[in-house]
Amino acid sequence: MIGFRPRFWPTVVALPIVLICTGLGVWQVHLLHWKEGLIAARAAAFAAPPAAAPQSKAAAEQMAFRRVGDTGVFLNDKEILVAAISQAGASGFDVFTPLREPGGRIVFVNRGFVPTELKDRSKRAAGELQGTVRVVGLLQLPPAARPNWFVPNNRPDLNEWFWVDLPAMVAADKLDHVAGFYIDADATPNPGGWPQGGSAPTALPNHHLQYAITWFSLAVAMIVVYVLSHRRNRVSR
Repeated sequence: MIGFRPRFWPTVVALPIVLICTGLGVWQVHLLHWKEGLIAARAAAFAAPPAAAPQSKAAAEQMAFRRVGDTGVFLNDKEILVAAISQAGASGFDVFTPLREPGGRIVFVNRGFVPTELKDRSKRAAGELQGTVRVVGLLQLPPAARPNWFVPNNRPDLNEWFWVDLPAMVAADKLDHVAGFYIDADATPNPGGWPQGGSAPTALPNHHLQYAITWFSLAVAMIVVYVLSHRRNRVSR
């Protein structure tokens, strides 16, 4: 553009916008590569044979979302129901049942989803496995606090649970020697059809490419507006 002379105020307004939008676009590209690596690592973990349940908190932190297997006896009378929505959008509960390992340690197992009408244990008695069982599922680390402001507070005194507060659940069941993680059981069918395992979300959302395109597009749009404003100014003169 021969004779192009940037005007002061349009430049002051446009330049920071272009730089910010470009920087955010580059940041989203970095996040895209990071998320792709995370997705690949998780896919490999899902495909691997189930590992033995870890014996320490430090080991569990290195195995989040790994498939693990554990053996023990379910304490069905101490199950805790955590409010949940099924993948089909039905309201109900996730059934968290303590599993006592042969060595005495207890691991909570999210056995899966049951609809509201099956909240009463007597209506799904066939699914209460007796004796020694083997559980395979994803190792999950419980949140350190309520996930967000939209999730109600748990009310252990009323046996109302809305998120996995493992220490509170342990206290409510009067248990000890409990592992600091829980297992989301896989989709292996239970007698009677309930609970239905395999409800834990496994896919990671990855929208960073769209976000990057959006930010770069805004930067380009700002440049176009900037150039056109100068051209209109020249024409008017």
